[in-house]
Amino acid sequence: MALSVSGGTVFTILLISRLLENSMLNAEVKEGQILPPTIHKLMKGYNKYLRPFFDNGPVTVGMSLDIASIDTISEINMDYTATIFLRQRWTDERLVFEGNKSLSLDGRLVELLWVPDTFIVDSKKSFLHDITVENRLIRIFPNGTVLYALRITTTVACNMDLTKYPMDKQTCKLQLESWGYNINDVMFYWTRGNESVSGLDTLQLAQYTVEGHYTSVSEAVYETGNYPKLVFHFELRRSILYFILETYVPSSLLVVLSWVSFWISLSSVPARICIGVTTVLTMTTLMMGARTSLPNANCFIKAIDVYLGICFSFIFGALIEYAVAHFCSLSHLDTHILMYGHHMHDLDDEMNGIITTISNHNRAKRRKAAAAAPPPPVSLELTVGPSSPCGSEPRLEATPPPKPTHWCLAALAAVRKVLRALYCCHVENPHHIDNYSRVTFPLSFVVVNLLYWTYYLYF
Repeated sequence: MALSVSGGTVFTILLISRLLENSMLNAEVKEGQILPPTIHKLMKGYNKYLRPFFDNGPVTVGMSLDIASIDTISEINMDYTATIFLRQRWTDERLVFEGNKSLSLDGRLVELLWVPDTFIVDSKKSFLHDITVENRLIRIFPNGTVLYALRITTTVACNMDLTKYPMDKQTCKLQLESWGYNINDVMFYWTRGNESVSGLDTLQLAQYTVEGHYTSVSEAVYETGNYPKLVFHFELRRSILYFILETYVPSSLLVVLSWVSFWISLSSVPARICIGVTTVLTMTTLMMGARTSLPNANCFIKAIDVYLGICFSFIFGALIEYAVAHFCSLSHLDTHILMYGHHMHDLDDEMNGIITTISNHNRAKRRKAAAAAPPPPVSLELTVGPSSPCGSEPRLEATPPPKPTHWCLAALAAVRKVLRALYCCHVENPHHIDNYSRVTFPLSFVVVNLLYWTYYLYF
């Protein structure tokens, strides 16, 4: 019972399709668009809902592409827009006719034929050109081979690695698959291998140059089965000249401009601060402008970001260099004043020592003179007591123990050395900081540039 019902359903579908085709042919005849006898004979009994070789294995479809133009390549949207001519060839045994010439049909007659259900896998938006009529081509050869060509403009996704932007090289794909027929029904192949795609050699792109392209054949595996797939790969290298003139040269010149402050006196505070702040703000604006045309993705640390960061660090370092040099000049002046004060204190101590030495020398002379004088009378000896000046003379000869003043001076000298090492980094003259910076900053910038360009161009 079930078999009879299914057989009746199939018969009904075939009957309806035959009626529809007959109605379309009758409508064309009524409108005066009479088909040629050969085409009318071919269409008689033809069922476009059944693929060729329906019971004799899969039908093979050969494809070729002609790239008319690649309009835009967007890093923000990660896609490219291209206009292509897609040509498909297959053999339909039901369209064999006698003769030695091919038949070119009106593109609108494609509705009467079976055509592959080819689609572009990663297409975001596509359309078929229809000015002045739909841009289709149908050509039938005597052996039943059908040539079907389309003019399509499509926007295709392309995953890009922007780590080396703008010195990057991107590989994009154009994938063609069958939507409903699996590998048991349809097989795809490139008609001429890598030469099946043409037009790239004559393309003129704004920011890219086409380095190479190749084709491949594979299968797409889905839950519903395995489907034929053709892949066209093409490599694009970005032209860096625009970015050199737009970003790299201005940022490098800003770094050089920040070095002008090294030749300005430390006392010219407004001039040096003005140069430092202006270059920092200009570099910030340049960095913000360079990121407006790029995707805001945290995973991408691009080569241009690295270079702008290097330039910003050098400019900011030049501003910090002046702050350090100016602070060291003030500290150096305070140190001189402090050392002058300690020097005066040392002179006072030295004068006091000289006076004390002279006093002790005079006292020693007086003692020697007293020892050489004749002894005094006895009556006078009775009057000498401990409280007399002569009795107290021995106590004057006893000098007090030396005070540890030289230890204090040594400690102060050590503290001065430590402060000088901390504040001025062993630079006795703060003006030498600018002299060192005039050499170290340019030399460091040249070395960093050599490392940067070597890494991103050759690794």
